[in-house]
Amino acid sequence: MPSALNKLLLFIVFTTAFFSAPYSLFASDNEPSNDLKTEIKEYISHHLEDSYDFSLFSYTNDENEHVYIGIPLPVILWDEGLQIFSSSKLHHGTSVAQVGDNYYKLDHGKIYKTDALGTLTYDESHHTINAAPLDLSITKGVASMLLIAFLMFWLFKSLAKTYSINKGVPAGVGRFFEPIVLYIRDEIARPNIGDKKHGKYMSFLLTVFFFIWFLNLVGLTPLGVNVTGNIAVTFGLALLTFVITNFTGTKDYWLHIFDPLGGSMKWYAKIPLYIILIPIEVLGIFIKPFSLLIRLYANMQAGHIVLMSLIGLMFIFKSWLGSPLSFGLAFAISLIELLVALLQAYIFTMLSALYFGFAAEEHEHH
Repeated sequence: MPSALNKLLLFIVFTTAFFSAPYSLFASDNEPSNDLKTEIKEYISHHLEDSYDFSLFSYTNDENEHVYIGIPLPVILWDEGLQIFSSSKLHHGTSVAQVGDNYYKLDHGKIYKTDALGTLTYDESHHTINAAPLDLSITKGVASMLLIAFLMFWLFKSLAKTYSINKGVPAGVGRFFEPIVLYIRDEIARPNIGDKKHGKYMSFLLTVFFFIWFLNLVGLTPLGVNVTGNIAVTFGLALLTFVITNFTGTKDYWLHIFDPLGGSMKWYAKIPLYIILIPIEVLGIFIKPFSLLIRLYANMQAGHIVLMSLIGLMFIFKSWLGSPLSFGLAFAISLIELLVALLQAYIFTMLSALYFGFAAEEHEHH
């Protein structure tokens, strides 16, 4: 008999696969058409992008209109003052939102200023040239990050409280998280940074690990969140690693960059080599965080594309062989994504600790 955990995982994956697909795909003809394939491609593209609401599913009513079921979020614009309204007014780009004397319309995931008729002007490349107000909205990506930040604050504050009450003995969910915290400290921070200086980096390493891990797990829910598959988010995380690395770098760290050969050669013999070595070392300062953001972004983006493509194949094949096979593959990929969610958080934390170790390294000078 399968365990309770296996049943739970099966329910989560099936629910994710079922509700992640738009209802209109179920109502397609028996034979796959170009419209169906185009709809699947557009849905995958929409799933990967940020949006102004949490779309759970959609269906087509008797009047052949798309009806979206989801949770609207606040739209905050700066346009001759602060303009705040619900994203439900935009109706996924099909309606014009009137706020006072201003009119706004959503086009290709961005809000533009328009008139009462919703007129949009395009250039030769079909890019919208209407004025775009400063957008400070709480999108589903921002809302997800705020939710995870609040969850982490509440969770670890509660863990710290149980530690103080039980005199250092974890209780409840703390028994699950304590080994993970100790693993990050003993197997990631100390070996890469050192016993003396690892403590001052632990708060960042623990925060970034659990933040990425929890966001990756949220991305596997029916909410359709793809936060860590957004290059702006991974850029921000990598930028923090870049700033901490270079602002805490010791004298030996910077000497290794601008004087990589040390005192082993005469200064005049170093000049031809330094013309090559120093630009490479300086370039490496930026390549390291760049590799962090690209690795996390590409892996999470690719995982979502593969999973949604397999789910889309179920509605293209619509046969006793093709659809179960697609569902089985989607189920297997979902289980793999659970591992990838943890693995990507581990890799980002490990490499960050490695870069911190380079910056904190000190040598004895005689």
